[in-house]
Amino acid sequence: MDNQKHCLITGGSRGIGAATAYRFAKEGYRITFFYRSDSESAQYTLERIRKITSYCQALKVDVRDYDSVQEAVRYAEEEFGPVDVLVSNAGISKIKLFTETTKEDWDSIQDTNIGGLYNLSQAVLHSMIKRHEGSIITISSMWGVTGASCEVAYSTSKAAIIGFTKALALELGPSNIRVNCVAPGVIDTEMNASLDDETRDSLSENTPLCRIGTPEEVADAVYFLASDNASFITGQVLGVNGGYIT
Repeated sequence: MDNQKHCLITGGSRGIGAATAYRFAKEGYRITFFYRSDSESAQYTLERIRKITSYCQALKVDVRDYDSVQEAVRYAEEEFGPVDVLVSNAGISKIKLFTETTKEDWDSIQDTNIGGLYNLSQAVLHSMIKRHEGSIITISSMWGVTGASCEVAYSTSKAAIIGFTKALALELGPSNIRVNCVAPGVIDTEMNASLDDETRDSLSENTPLCRIGTPEEVADAVYFLASDNASFITGQVLGVNGGYIT
């Protein structure tokens, strides 16, 4: 095994996750990304990254399943070495009035968005603590900071991710492990593809930079926080929202 670092990204088949996987691959990382169901997108992302490096693998994993995550991380580390950077990106959202949000809706969002983060962190941390190094990047949302109407379940999960990040950073600092969060604004991803033109235009107009962000811009922020350029940064939330909130 050479000295290449290993980055594990969840929700890596498309959108922010795929852009992040590609960004880290360009920087020489070995890449493992998890995806839940979209095999076609996963294969496309895998082939794109393999034009840069042969050290890339895509694993079909439901991040809600603790045992499956543990098994998948063990396999990933056997193939590419211990995880140096975890990017916990997998997440889902449902736009509904709170009074119409079912218990099933609520549980699915919390189990994926915050439960998945718990499962992944548990799986990678023993090795990071033993090696006295590592970086965890969580993906929240500006709605985790401010809340969003008709997205109470989603906003709750994303606010929990911020709390998780800050608390874990304090706990892991003495082990030389940094934990930081990126909170994207409105980004041009599949999650926002259902927005009609009027809504997208309104969101752009309310953003001081007058546009919607790209997955690559979020990926750049994630990479920065994982890099040596952020070696004295931990427990922080970096907003990538074009100034929508400050």
